[in-house]
Amino acid sequence: MTKTIQPELTLVGAGIGDPDLITMKGIKALRRADVVLYDALVCEELLEYAPQAKKIYVGKRVGQHSFKQEEINRLIVSNAFGGGHVVRLKGGDPFVFGRGHEEMVYAQEHGIRVNLVPGISSSVAAPALQGIPVTRRGDSQSFWVITGTTKEGEVSKDIALAAQSSATVIILMGTKKIDQIMDSFKAAGKEDTPVAIIQHASTPHERIGLGKVHTIADIMREKDLGSPAVIVVGEVVKHHAQYPKALSEVVAKATVTV
Repeated sequence: MTKTIQPELTLVGAGIGDPDLITMKGIKALRRADVVLYDALVCEELLEYAPQAKKIYVGKRVGQHSFKQEEINRLIVSNAFGGGHVVRLKGGDPFVFGRGHEEMVYAQEHGIRVNLVPGISSSVAAPALQGIPVTRRGDSQSFWVITGTTKEGEVSKDIALAAQSSATVIILMGTKKIDQIMDSFKAAGKEDTPVAIIQHASTPHERIGLGKVHTIADIMREKDLGSPAVIVVGEVVKHHAQYPKALSEVVAKATVTV
């Protein structure tokens, strides 16, 4: 008698880069996967937890989309019905700018059972690993997490709204729009607000740039920082251990230039 294969999808958040930051539940899902569809920001070391599975790279990066979202959706469905258990391994958390909900709904509409395993989001983990709290008594009572670039390729209008608040503002996928983003904070009178840009958080290649709203764009270019990176704007950035030193270096350089 032929065994009926139950099509199943598990959306797994892989965390922010360090393979040790995936959850145990995520590892268990990989161990019983028949197919793994994984993204560009996923550490490929995690694929070793699924030695028996077929691996399909469906990474998407700015300007380098190997698959459109509609194609990924179809791959999920075809592999679930053809192989059984599909693990969709996504960087960070699937529901934080990861389009995980779209994939979940698409799969459910095709009769596929869906599980969700949350992951650690770079929006809070990247600052934390640099000693920057996203909230701190006396500095910030809340935080915004905003995409720097919308699907139309424009700067999110929410940034201008967030800039008017006293909250910590965390911007993902925003380095290519750094000048326009900082213009929103300047327009809100925040020229001297501390800023950090953290690239490749939690990996051996992690780097950071520290400055203020009116200097950070030049610092980013000088340090050659870029995607993937997290931009943190707010008074909490001043608690980074190197922040005073970074500011003094900027001032010294400006004095020499003059």
